[in-house]
Amino acid sequence: MVKVLEEMLPVMAVEHDCILSKAGDVTVAFQVQLPEIFTLSANDYEALHQTFIKAIKVLPKNSVFHKQDWFINRRYQGDFEKDGDSFLSRSSTRFFNERPFLDHTCYIMVTRRLDTRKPSSSLFSSLCRKSIIPGELMHPNTLRDFLDAVGQFKSILEGTGYVKLERISDAGLVSNRQKAGLIEKYCCLLPDAEKPISKDISFGDDIRIGDDYLQVYTLADVENLPGLCGSRITFDKYSSDKSKYSVGFAAALGQLLTSDHIYNQFIFIGDASAKIQQLEKKRLRLQSLSAYSRKNAMARDAINDFLQEAVGQQRLPVRAHYNICMWSNDRDALKELKNQVATALAQMDASTKQETVGAPQIYWAAIPGNEGDFPMNEVFDTFCEQACCFLTLETSYRSSISSFGIRLGDRQTGRPLNVDISDEPMKQGIITNRNKIVIGGSGSGKSMFMCSLLRSYYEQGAHCVVLDVGGSYAGLCKLLNGYYFSYTEQDPIRFNPFFISENDTLDIEKRESIKTLILALWKRESETFNRSEYVAISNALALYYEKLERDKSIFPCFDSFYDFLQGEYVGVLEKERVQPKDFDINNLLYVLKPYYRGGEFSYLLNAKENLNLLEERFVIVELDNIKDHPILFPVVTLLVMEMFISKMRKLKGARKLIVIEEAWKAIMRNGMAEFMKYLYKTVRKFFGEAYTVTQELNDLISSPIVKEAIISNADCKILLDMRKFSNKFDDIQALLGMSDKGKEMVLSVNRANEPGRRYREVFIDLGGQVMKVYRYEPSPEEYYAYSTEESEKVKVMAYVEKYGGDIRRGITALVQELRDQQN
Repeated sequence: MVKVLEEMLPVMAVEHDCILSKAGDVTVAFQVQLPEIFTLSANDYEALHQTFIKAIKVLPKNSVFHKQDWFINRRYQGDFEKDGDSFLSRSSTRFFNERPFLDHTCYIMVTRRLDTRKPSSSLFSSLCRKSIIPGELMHPNTLRDFLDAVGQFKSILEGTGYVKLERISDAGLVSNRQKAGLIEKYCCLLPDAEKPISKDISFGDDIRIGDDYLQVYTLADVENLPGLCGSRITFDKYSSDKSKYSVGFAAALGQLLTSDHIYNQFIFIGDASAKIQQLEKKRLRLQSLSAYSRKNAMARDAINDFLQEAVGQQRLPVRAHYNICMWSNDRDALKELKNQVATALAQMDASTKQETVGAPQIYWAAIPGNEGDFPMNEVFDTFCEQACCFLTLETSYRSSISSFGIRLGDRQTGRPLNVDISDEPMKQGIITNRNKIVIGGSGSGKSMFMCSLLRSYYEQGAHCVVLDVGGSYAGLCKLLNGYYFSYTEQDPIRFNPFFISENDTLDIEKRESIKTLILALWKRESETFNRSEYVAISNALALYYEKLERDKSIFPCFDSFYDFLQGEYVGVLEKERVQPKDFDINNLLYVLKPYYRGGEFSYLLNAKENLNLLEERFVIVELDNIKDHPILFPVVTLLVMEMFISKMRKLKGARKLIVIEEAWKAIMRNGMAEFMKYLYKTVRKFFGEAYTVTQELNDLISSPIVKEAIISNADCKILLDMRKFSNKFDDIQALLGMSDKGKEMVLSVNRANEPGRRYREVFIDLGGQVMKVYRYEPSPEEYYAYSTEESEKVKVMAYVEKYGGDIRRGITALVQELRDQQN
């Protein structure tokens, strides 16, 4: 006989954000935000486990704790409008569009059953009754006490910071025309985004909901349960001999079970004292019968152990039930689903039981608000501590709510996420500066990750300055039409610190930077300058720029400044009778002559192009050919540093980045340690970020300067594949001040990558408080734009030349040709 769902539904009303069942039970529902999977340590799992135990213990007797986790397969939908005209952003969005991932939504329902209500069973479920008669109305004080207890329950769970609960209002519980409410969502198996859809529900040989076949698998019999349980279990894929990676004990039934499913977890809180008295009576009966049967003696001992633990350790006796609901519109696929459940339970050392006769009643009792109608013949006795072991404690990775960030992927599927490692952590107090240190061995994907980060920051308005050794950023710079400085014999590196652009001014900082440069060119590191020399150079600069104001035909550069020194300024010094011991102009001119017209380094300070570096947002300085040059390297690094400080102080409201690749080692050798300390300590005050990128771990371990100047002032630590350094990682861990949790995560990077996908994993530590491992998976266009492999770079440049120097067209053609070959 066909019945109308509205008539059969056990819910009588939804009012005041509560569900009232037809039996008189009251239910409060919450939507829950759990910690992200693969981000908790063994200690974190134990703390979260204990929190759930404490929260459940504050619930009054005759309460039901019901945790319902929905795991739905979805596909990522890219936002192409947000990408604008960015060639690489659009290629990345196309690459990830329709990427499948498992979406997780968690609900907790707390139900207060009437004290006078008799326990339900499969035979007496409301689903089997011809009529449903509501129970007696609850006393107002009982309801108020229950809601107070639920408030305490919520406060305890949220107090640790791991979990957030949001109470579901009437609008979220009941459907409207735009969106299905929680009750209808469960009854008809509707994802969150779907509108209400009426579906037939059939409880025949199979449970059918619309076109879907539903199967129920339970953990309800003691013989099917694992022999041991705990708050966490070792995840072998990410573990090694030196580190054990933890996931929740029930993670195999949650986030790691990748098919569409619902995992229901029920804990029934009864009258503990009455339960103990009942067991005492049963123990005495079994004691008297133990002489007649060994089974009676074993049952007596089991009950005695249970009572000893309950009384001796103040444990709360509860009843529990767990079930997995899986569905498919293809009946032939149900066998594969059963195999997946069996495999998942085997990881917990549990066995599978597929419900058939009792499945409709179990499914029906999991309707939000109908927990009090659960068939009690489908539960087992245990303690709250053990019952909480089977709760899922993790969710999938979440995107940052910040409008700023970089695109990384979640660790399981690579689904794109917006990850803010700069602004949001600052606002939340997780970090106190935006500085970062990036560490990764050769081939770990360090250069590609940095290229992606720089491009993301650039496209969001940042000014980026990079001191590079190795040519990792040439392709990116060409794509972004930035300034690329490099040294070759045919085209040596050129700067012009004397040029003042339209948007710049000759302020104190500009004068000081030029004076610092002149003194650095004149004096060796071991030499000092006196006050009179400093004043003389200051006067020379002032008079030189006054002359430029009078005579616009003079081009500002080192050559014209040198002409001024050996011409007019010599006369000024003679007129003021400045003695050589106070300021030796002849010595200055002699030492600086190599930088003057016709000298060995005459190109260095006389550039006539790439002059407006203050406004240029992407500047790469390639130092590979001069990193060991005793004169050029310190001068170039000083020029770049001064240029960045000028940006830092003058560009108000704009984000500034300076990235120092392996050049930091050469900088340290040239007496720049104090400057690095100054940079790292000061840059945060000007909306700036300083990055140090390295692959030489020995340099990190052995350099006290690095620890003082860089690591101590970099709250964000980014590590890529470190497995080759696992034997000496303890030293690195101590140097970076990393916790054991961080060590486990770092050593798990790239340990179990998904076959068939080209990506690297990256570990990010924010202030020692937030630690996660993400995927970095470039699209083919990004890969070839960033690649540092010589053979791939040559291939890219050949296609660029083929298409008239257009790097976008060249990379697009190369990628399309490779796709055609694969197909």
